[in-house]
Amino acid sequence: MSDNPRPALYGVRYAPRLVGRRSTAGDESVTVVGRHCEAGDVLAEDVRLPADTHPGDLLAVPVAGAYHLSMASSYNLVGRPPVVAVLDGQARLLVRRETTEDLRARDVGL
Repeated sequence: MSDNPRPALYGVRYAPRLVGRRSTAGDESVTVVGRHCEAGDVLAEDVRLPADTHPGDLLAVPVAGAYHLSMASSYNLVGRPPVVAVLDGQARLLVRRETTEDLRARDVGL
C-alpha cells in the first residue's frame, strides 16, 4: 500500500515470479500481500508459485507500472523503496531508499 498503491486503489493485479533460486517443487495457488496487514494490501491473488516459496524469497513483479514511485507514500511510517535500474546484469541506484531519519527530519515536534 505504501510503495505501490495501485492494487488497493483500482484493482491492478500482478503476476509475481520467484527469482534468485531455482525450484523443482510443483506450483501452488497463493496470494501475495504487502507488509501493512491491511485488507487492501493484496498484490496478486490466486497466482501460481512454487510450493516451496517461503518468507525471505525474492519475488519479481513484472510490469508493476510506471507510476508506483509517484504514487508512493510513507504510510504507517514505512519509508519509500529505492529505484534501481538494471541493464545487462549491472544495477545502478537512481533513487535511494527513504530512511527513518528522512521521515523524522520532517517532524518539527512540540
